[in-house]
Amino acid sequence: MTLRARSAEFVISASSPSGFPKPTLPEIAFAGRSNVGKSSLLNALTGRQGLARTSATPGRTRLLNWFRVTPPRGGELHFVDLPGYGYAKVPREMRDSWRPLVESFVTGRDTVKLVIVIIDARRGPEREEHELLEWLDDVDRRALVVLTKIDKLPKSKRVPAATASRRELSLPHEPILFSAESGEGIDELWRVITKV
Repeated sequence: MTLRARSAEFVISASSPSGFPKPTLPEIAFAGRSNVGKSSLLNALTGRQGLARTSATPGRTRLLNWFRVTPPRGGELHFVDLPGYGYAKVPREMRDSWRPLVESFVTGRDTVKLVIVIIDARRGPEREEHELLEWLDDVDRRALVVLTKIDKLPKSKRVPAATASRRELSLPHEPILFSAESGEGIDELWRVITKV
């Protein structure tokens, strides 16, 4: 049986650090380029379709969104959905405005326990993922790479995609292979999250 959150609810959106909620619960942040399947991953993890909404215009979300989640086991957490990055149609000024917002969240809160970096398995890591992971390492934040949409890859190419990403990004572990469609990777991801 696939693991699911016992409960999950939207808490608040913030467009500036002054709007961040008080840092009370452990926070798991989700980062990834626009259209990488971040909302689908959040919805699959929690078992709540529509909890995280996909924007009609990818890359337009410039808010941090908090969700209060009760995992399959253990105490409550906050999931924090970070703005998508790397979407070509978004003006550079808008993309640049996200950076200080995300940086102040990641570096300014001791409650941030894990940043899940989401990559489309078909595309593999690009420059932004290299930069994000290097920065997370520099600021001493734990990161976990998840390759999404693996159902779109032939089975014979899934493990090689994980191995290639691990090598390219110099990761200590293989990325988690994830599919919101089939549910693959949900249990493995929950096992990591509940140990932070």
